[in-house]
Amino acid sequence: MQIDEKDRMLLALLGENARMPISELARRLGLARTTVQARMERLERSGAIAGYTIRRGAALQPALRATVLISVEPRAGPAVVDRLRVLSGVEKVHTTSGRFDLLAQVVAASTAELDATLDRIAEVPGLRSSESLIHLATKVDRG
Repeated sequence: MQIDEKDRMLLALLGENARMPISELARRLGLARTTVQARMERLERSGAIAGYTIRRGAALQPALRATVLISVEPRAGPAVVDRLRVLSGVEKVHTTSGRFDLLAQVVAASTAELDATLDRIAEVPGLRSSESLIHLATKVDRG
């Protein structure tokens, strides 16, 4: 699918505010309302827009967030991912290249809850080693 400069501008505006009315998007882009609607429908059909969502404010953010870098035993990756998938507090798991095999994003309401989640991760069969990085402050957030 071809994405032109107007599509990129439209996606950027929706990224700032996914609830912006089509009439306002059209005004900012210098396009007709029907043109913007057609572009949005094309971007949705092609998968360039997967959905519209909200970003939680500070009041709804978990108190603690951590990244856990995980090394797994050979051929144990799928089983480790299956175990991580069911652990409460594990928000996302990514495969990685380099020294670690997986990166898990973990959230917790307290240090005790975070400690318990990290202990449960360490007990997963097939896990060779892990290293935890507790997030202190967000300096840049374009998500």
